[in-house]
Amino acid sequence: DQFDNLEKHTQWGIDVLEKYIKFVKERTEIELSYAKQLRNLSKKYQPKKNSKEEEEYRYTSCKAFLSTLNEMNDYAGQHEVISENMTSQITTDLARFVQELKQERKSNFHDGRKAQQHMETCWKQLESSKRRFERDCKEADRAQQYFEKMDADINVTKADVEKARQQAQIRHQMAEDSKADYSSSLQKFNQEQHEYYHTHIPSIFQKIQEMEERRIVRIGESMKTYAEVDRQVIPIIGKCLDGIVKAAEAINQKSDSQLVIEAYKSGFEPPGDIEFEDYTQPMKRTVSDNSLSNSRGDGKPELKFGGKSKGKLWPFIKKNKLVSLLTSPHQPPPPPPASASPSAVPNGPQSPKQQKEPLSHRFNEFMISKPKIHCFRSLKRGLSLKLGATPEDFSNLPPEQRRKKLQQKVDELNKEIQKEMDQRDAITKMKDVYLKNPQMGDPASLDHKLTEVSQNIEKLRLEAQKFEAWLAEVEGRLPARGEQARRQSGMYDGQGAPTANSCAQDRESPDGSYTEERSQENEVKVLATDFDDEFDDEEPLPAIGTCKALYTFEGQNEGTISVIEGEILYVIEEDKGDGWTRIRRNEDEEGYVPTSYVEVYLDKNAKDS
Repeated sequence: DQFDNLEKHTQWGIDVLEKYIKFVKERTEIELSYAKQLRNLSKKYQPKKNSKEEEEYRYTSCKAFLSTLNEMNDYAGQHEVISENMTSQITTDLARFVQELKQERKSNFHDGRKAQQHMETCWKQLESSKRRFERDCKEADRAQQYFEKMDADINVTKADVEKARQQAQIRHQMAEDSKADYSSSLQKFNQEQHEYYHTHIPSIFQKIQEMEERRIVRIGESMKTYAEVDRQVIPIIGKCLDGIVKAAEAINQKSDSQLVIEAYKSGFEPPGDIEFEDYTQPMKRTVSDNSLSNSRGDGKPELKFGGKSKGKLWPFIKKNKLVSLLTSPHQPPPPPPASASPSAVPNGPQSPKQQKEPLSHRFNEFMISKPKIHCFRSLKRGLSLKLGATPEDFSNLPPEQRRKKLQQKVDELNKEIQKEMDQRDAITKMKDVYLKNPQMGDPASLDHKLTEVSQNIEKLRLEAQKFEAWLAEVEGRLPARGEQARRQSGMYDGQGAPTANSCAQDRESPDGSYTEERSQENEVKVLATDFDDEFDDEEPLPAIGTCKALYTFEGQNEGTISVIEGEILYVIEEDKGDGWTRIRRNEDEEGYVPTSYVEVYLDKNAKDS
């Protein structure tokens, strides 16, 4: 008899189930969001390709961090698995179950309502037959009383009495019929009521109870599944954490230190001892095998090329000492004279003021006493670096770093050669197929491609040979890693010449400078014989034209050359925008003159080449 309360309770149960579904759905969204944030975090700190960061991941500590990022990515994947499993095993199934539950509940309560309506109909029929029976009984009683009254009255005719008697009989018959109908309706109602309360309603309530119990069991199973989904990924998450721990334990500080050593070692020898300069004795300030540097008290250690010490003092040398040897003068060129008379011609650009130190005196005297012969290869390389270009042979790097770069370049070229050879083999095979099966294609159409690939291979091989030659040169100059000091000493002693045996060697510096800019940081003393021996192997720069001196110019500064009005000379380097032109008189004399002092005639073919 609690039909309405049951209806409210079952609706509440469905609402509880839907609320749990919503809870699980929000949990899956949180898991997905968490996984996405973890992936973004891992991606954010991943090294960028072809960047400096990628090189840093050679170190074990950085490798461990990279492993941590990768494990975090897998960790995020497990949270995505949690979300997917909860969605498929809980949310989707429960949503479908709720729909079935609603449909079943609707059907059960519809049957209950139908049974209730049938009972109400039966009750109404019983009430109707009961009222009709009551009415007929009253009518029959009144008809009987009227008949008795007519029969007792002597003034009433016999016909009226007979009519009243018949009417009373009819009413009695109707009352009997109503009684029978009422009795039948009552019996039927009692039977329907018995079936309603003992059969129909218990059956419907039993179905509702089973439905409600299934809902309760299902929500319990979903909660267990909720926990199991989390439990299933715990071992994998544990493995991710174990991977992070393993990567952390793999960090090797000694290995990282060795990588730093290999990455930054220059291949230079430690510097030799600095010799004592005795200023108490008068000194003849000419070029000698003695020290070139300033006094030790000035913090400028000397650098020797001709003594017993084989070391180089590149890290300790100051700037603005050797730059004038290898580059054009830094001062702006003098304006052309107003007239061609010697008195009107200035003596050229003024040198920057320098303290009259022993090094500068000896260096100037040496440069005056000896023709100014420059290391032209260094000059050319230095000027190219000034313009922003990188030397093709990586000569701007220290020996060890240069060797690594050249080895890397050789490996890259070999890979490209192998790639081109594979392509050539593939084209050759395709050509063979075309020859055997002309319908598949024209073999002649591949000749152009084959020729092009062969030319590429030849170019790459020439390029590889060039870099291999440079690499062989560097490796021949570098000592073996385990016998560095011994081999360097033997190599230099065996040459029987001063340490500065080649301009290319002497311009190497620890910070990777072989160039003119780096040479500004060195103050060196070079013997005249060293220059003579060195430049025998140097290739002079080709002339790109001729020039005629418009005025007389007295080149009194380092790097300049004197010219006489009307003199014809060779041009070997154009004005780079600094107002100076580089010219040559003969093989031993070349230098810079102000561009405004000469009239230049460039050779068009030489300039184009």
